[in-house]
Amino acid sequence: MKQCSKECLDKDYCCDKVECRHWIDYVGEHNCSLISVYINGAMTLEQVGERVGVSFVRIRQIEQQALEKLRKRSRWQNKEGFYEN
Repeated sequence: MKQCSKECLDKDYCCDKVECRHWIDYVGEHNCSLISVYINGAMTLEQVGERVGVSFVRIRQIEQQALEKLRKRSRWQNKEGFYEN
């Protein structure tokens, strides 16, 4: 966990660093996505949407886009290895 997240937990205050990539508008978990995952572990898409402030459907779309990017990257890396041999 990042140092700033640890400080927020230790001192029990909400992060005000809106420019941080881990900042979320969810006071219940110190406005930090890292703390949210640390406290809750694996979450459903509905829980993630609640914390980020978007619908379950939008979170599902983002998940699918991310998985497709990972699949494409994996296929590309496998082809590179094939051509190197």
